[in-house]
Amino acid sequence: MAQQAFAESGADLELSGITKRFPGFTAIEELDLTIPAGSFFALLGPSGCGKTTTLRLVAGLEEPTSGRILIGGKDVTASKPYQRPVNTVFQSYALFPHMTVLENVAFGLKRRGIRDAAGRAHEALRLVELDHVSGRKPAQLSGGQQQRVALARAVVNRPALLLLDEPLGALDLKLRRQMQLELKSIQSDVGLTFLHVTHDQEEAMTMADTVAVMNKGRIEQMGAPQELYELPATAFVANFLGQSNLFPGEAVSSSGDLLVVGTGGTRLSVPRERAQRHSGEVVIGVRPEKILLHSEEPDAVAGQNVLGPGRVVDVSFSGVSTQYQVAVPGLGTLVVFSQNLVYGSVVSLGAVVWLSWGVEHGFGLADDPASIEQPGRFVDDTDTSAIALQQRAALEAELDEA
Repeated sequence: MAQQAFAESGADLELSGITKRFPGFTAIEELDLTIPAGSFFALLGPSGCGKTTTLRLVAGLEEPTSGRILIGGKDVTASKPYQRPVNTVFQSYALFPHMTVLENVAFGLKRRGIRDAAGRAHEALRLVELDHVSGRKPAQLSGGQQQRVALARAVVNRPALLLLDEPLGALDLKLRRQMQLELKSIQSDVGLTFLHVTHDQEEAMTMADTVAVMNKGRIEQMGAPQELYELPATAFVANFLGQSNLFPGEAVSSSGDLLVVGTGGTRLSVPRERAQRHSGEVVIGVRPEKILLHSEEPDAVAGQNVLGPGRVVDVSFSGVSTQYQVAVPGLGTLVVFSQNLVYGSVVSLGAVVWLSWGVEHGFGLADDPASIEQPGRFVDDTDTSAIALQQRAALEAELDEA
C-alpha cells in the first residue's frame, strides 16, 4: 500500500548549455544533459570534477553562469530552491535530534499545512521498512536506519526529482552495499527520478540505470554501467571505472573485422567495432580480469592475443581474487586479476609467465597516445621495437639458463 501511495511518476531533468564559473576557475563548462523521467541516473567522478556543483545547480543552491535548467519541461533556472519539485538527501542525515522519527519525517508536511501529515509520514516509513521505530529518536537508530529516515523524509514530499549527494558515504562497507540494493528497490517502487552524485564506482554501477562519468566539468562518457565498463571510450573512463592495461601503438592493419596494432615489439588485435580510432597512432586496452596467466608459452590460436615472457613482480591477495603485476619487456607492467578458485596464488613472485586474452575482450580508445599519462603501463619514449626485442631475448636467455 505504501508503495502505491508514492507511485507517482517523476519528471524529466534537462540541463542545456550549463556553465558555472567561480573566481579563478570554471567548475562546469557547456554541460548538456537529459535525464528521463523515472530513471536512476548517477553522476560519477573524482573530487573537483563538477558533479556536486551540478547537483547544487539543480537544487537551486547555486545559480548557473549561463544555461537553462528544466524540470518536467518547466524552466526553473531562476526559481528558488523551495519553488522546485526537488528534494535532496545528503551524506549527513541532518535529522532533528530532539524529534522522533515520525516527527522528523512529518516536519516538512506540517510546515506546509498538509493534511494528515502523520498518516503520510507513516506511509513513507513503511516504504523504507522503519514504521516500527517511528517513536524513537535518531540517536537510537543505526547509521543505516538514519539514512533511510532521511530518505523517507525526502520521499514523503513526493518530489518529481530526488537528488542524492554521496548519501552512503558515512556508512561502513557492508551496510553501504546493503543500502545500495535498498535504494535501487525503493526507486523502482516509487517511480521518482533519482539523480545520484558519487565518487564510488561500485555504487554507481550497482544502482544506476545510466552513469555519466564527469571529468574537469564535462561528461567524458555516458551510458549503461556494463557498456561503460566493457567499452570505455577514453583512458580516463577506462581507469576510473576499475583498472585497465593500455597499449599505445601504430595501427598496422585495419582490414576485415580486426584492427591490428604494433606495440612494444609485438602485435595485438582488437575488433574494429570496439575501437574508436582505426589508423595512425592508437591506444588499445584490456581489463585485468580478462587476462589468463600461463606458466608455459601457449600455442598460437586464432582469436587470442599472447604476450610474454614476463616476470611476476608483485602478488596481492584481495579475497575473491589475486592481483598480479607482470613486467613484460617493451610494454611495462601489466595488471592481471585471477579469481581465487584454489588455495594460494596461481603463480609465485618472480615466476616467468605468459599472458593471453581473447581478442573480443579488447577495446580501442579515442585518445591520442601522446595525451595519456600512465607511468609504468606504456612504452617509454626511448623504447623502440628493437630495444623491446632485445629485452625479450635477454629474459628468454635467462629463462633458458634457469
